[in-house]
Amino acid sequence: MRVLVQVIREDERTDSGLYLPAGAKEAHDESLYGRVIEVARDRPNSDDVAENVSGVPHNAYVLFRKDAGVRVPWDERLRLLDVKDVLATVEEVHDDEAH
Repeated sequence: MRVLVQVIREDERTDSGLYLPAGAKEAHDESLYGRVIEVARDRPNSDDVAENVSGVPHNAYVLFRKDAGVRVPWDERLRLLDVKDVLATVEEVHDDEAH
């Protein structure tokens, strides 16, 4: 099973305000962060909606190895990943929710 993930890039500035060239920060990371934008689905029966059979929720935020998956040629932010390459699903917590 596979899922399509859109890589979410961190801000391309350092904490001190310097701009980093594309990919400089990512070069040192072991994993990438992204959002699942499509999942493997079964074929719908009649008028039913196709069911997610990937085991990874649609729109979930996930971590995956930076060398995992296949890059999509028309959009560098997209990766086609085997479900086994998803390291974890991540729930985003915003500062105002943490307290």
